[in-house]
Amino acid sequence: MDIVVCVKTNPDLEMVRVKDRVAQTEGVPYKIGDLEKNALEAAVALREAGAAAKVTALCLAEGNRKAAEDIKTALAMGADEAVVVDDPALADPDEAAVAAALAVAVKKIGACDLLLFGEGSSDNYTGQVGARVAELLGLPQIGYARKVEAADGAVRCERSMDDMIETVEAPLPAAVTVVSEINEPRIPGLMQIMKAKSKPLQVWSLADLGLEAPAPVREIVSNLAEEQDRKHIVFEGTAAEQADAFVDALTREGVLGR
Repeated sequence: MDIVVCVKTNPDLEMVRVKDRVAQTEGVPYKIGDLEKNALEAAVALREAGAAAKVTALCLAEGNRKAAEDIKTALAMGADEAVVVDDPALADPDEAAVAAALAVAVKKIGACDLLLFGEGSSDNYTGQVGARVAELLGLPQIGYARKVEAADGAVRCERSMDDMIETVEAPLPAAVTVVSEINEPRIPGLMQIMKAKSKPLQVWSLADLGLEAPAPVREIVSNLAEEQDRKHIVFEGTAAEQADAFVDALTREGVLGR
């Protein structure tokens, strides 16, 4: 069984600052999203258990020129090879464009019995891409998996459904999106990071996939951070009086218990 894991590189949200309610991403480093790491870990675990022969990490550059470097994290985590679709036209694609490019890239990769995604990306978190790609490829799709097993030509997943655990099975090839509860992604050691540099890495353009620049089907009208109201309270008096007033203010706001 061959597995393809679709990953996305996002701005490191811990490094993003907000100015005038607008996120400032210029100069912010990119990294593979946490849920994509869960999907990678699930794929590598299946291979290590003997259920899969090869794991391929697939990524769209989406305007991030360093995606070919960032994807090496996936190789260090245990993926056998990686493919990056890098094209200026992917600077700000919507979910339909992302899914279209990924679906064609999966076909170009060739053998793919199991297609894994994170439940959603850490930036937009629409949760659409996995289902869209599955639809374009005509694959059965299981969402929100917290456990993935594959055997006898089928994939079996567990997922939480409020007060019950549901077990779902689908014939291979299939697509599965995973949640964070599925595992704890490994942290590559120095040896794995060094080995990643020699693993196969291909970079394709949209032209290589026979695609043109995608026309967006949705428009983001506004994406602003919430306004932060500051009270600008100044405490006067001695240090002890200021401390008492500060504690009283926090108590009134419900930050501290009475």
